[in-house]
Amino acid sequence: MNLIPLPAFSDNYIWLLQHQGLALVVDPGDSTPVDNWLAVNNHKLDCILVTHHHGDHTGGVAKLQHHWGAKVYGPAHEKLPFDFQALVQGNQFSWLGLNFQTLDVPGHTSGHIAYFAEPEGQEPLLFCGDTLFSGGCGRLFEGTAEQMLHSLGRLAALPGASRVCCAHEYTLSNLKFASAVEPQNINLQTYVKHCKDLRAQNLPTLPANLANELQINPFLRTRSPAVIGAVKKFAPQVKDNEADIFAHLRLWKNDYK
Repeated sequence: MNLIPLPAFSDNYIWLLQHQGLALVVDPGDSTPVDNWLAVNNHKLDCILVTHHHGDHTGGVAKLQHHWGAKVYGPAHEKLPFDFQALVQGNQFSWLGLNFQTLDVPGHTSGHIAYFAEPEGQEPLLFCGDTLFSGGCGRLFEGTAEQMLHSLGRLAALPGASRVCCAHEYTLSNLKFASAVEPQNINLQTYVKHCKDLRAQNLPTLPANLANELQINPFLRTRSPAVIGAVKKFAPQVKDNEADIFAHLRLWKNDYK
């Protein structure tokens, strides 16, 4: 199965899987990039996955569903303006023999879900929407810091070889903040150079590698003494528990320029 990022809007990616003339797409906020790719490559859209309700992830679903008759899966605990099969933690489904697991990952929105699959002979796939970004995580629009910390922990427990298919090209901005948190992190410095080289060629920095994210992403490193120390310098009032460390790290990122 081939994995393809379709750019949309200013910084979104609509992820597309192709196999035997059929396609699956994830979070199509705009139908046009999908329809264009299908026309050029002579494929049929067969399945749509939705991670959460925000318009830049759902705006193209109804049109694609109507035109192609595609099966749509989405989060059971969010309202979506189209028919879909509702999923929660533990639900599974199959697409062309590829088994997908559903993960509840609230935080960015209250009912956000992610999809995990292990294609035979390929690295695992994680479609995580706006929960995990390379070098960062989503803003807490509806959930709590405790929920997001738990959600990220659930994703961090997946195989290290997993391809992290984030929904936005936020990597360089996130890495700028990560470098402020951990300026001595050698792995982070190496990754910054790698991502800058990719963007200089107008190439995506994604999918990311989960094992690498555990080495460079401060939101997955809230037990690291270096991250804890940086947060305490930013917010001396922070409590000595991981949820409060995470909450203040996210507040720091919210206003970071």
